[in-house]
Amino acid sequence: MSSAFVIDPPVQISLPVTGDSRRFAVNRIYCVGRNYADHAREMGHDPDREPPFFFMKPANSIVTDGKDMAYPNLSNDVHHEIEMVVAIGKGGANISADKALDHVYGYGVGLDMTRRDLQGEAKKMGRPWDTGKAFDQSAPCGEITPAAQCGHPSSGAVKLLVNGEERQSGDLNQLIWNVPDTIAYLSTLFTLEPGDLIFSGTPAGVGPVKKGDVLVSSNIPGVAQRIGTNWQPGCTVGKAMETIESTEVQVIEVAVGRL
Repeated sequence: MSSAFVIDPPVQISLPVTGDSRRFAVNRIYCVGRNYADHAREMGHDPDREPPFFFMKPANSIVTDGKDMAYPNLSNDVHHEIEMVVAIGKGGANISADKALDHVYGYGVGLDMTRRDLQGEAKKMGRPWDTGKAFDQSAPCGEITPAAQCGHPSSGAVKLLVNGEERQSGDLNQLIWNVPDTIAYLSTLFTLEPGDLIFSGTPAGVGPVKKGDVLVSSNIPGVAQRIGTNWQPGCTVGKAMETIESTEVQVIEVAVGRL
């Protein structure tokens, strides 16, 4: 134990970086709500371009490096939400949209796992979504690919296949608030810091995971690639195990790789 602290400080949460043995240190995780029009409609909302809203996940909700995700308790309706993840490399406040991409270190693919039943209860009671969104291991995430390697994607498929069938499908050009505008608006609410992640929103098709389901993210040009029968870098894969009446840990096996 360090003599500077009365308890051991938390372990620094981090993500692997494509082509680099060093890692991306994670600070905060911001998530954009209902940022695809079709998803807004399927959730019963008007997708007109109103100011975006955000919720957060703790940094230690990240699951990476091929580790398993424990199936969360107190829920029978855990949903998948596939998203492009924006990794902030340079901080700032009141960032202009035309300068926003200068603050981006790179991009990744992640899953905003959601206890939909608990989120629904919170909505009805006008309460925060933390129990539905910010639970342990709710943010499986792959490698961060530096923008120097992949550029700044503004279009490209965002898809999730479940058991080989397409469940979610959209395109980055369908974002209601694109990455520069999202960063600009978010930085008026919070001072962004290096290590912050922004989950940029999910396309339509969100749904529950069940025992034996296999989740695979498909191509975002320059960012992610679909895998075949054998796991390769470039994917997000999950296998969900249903809730069981047991003291054993229930897991969603998640292999996350290069973006």
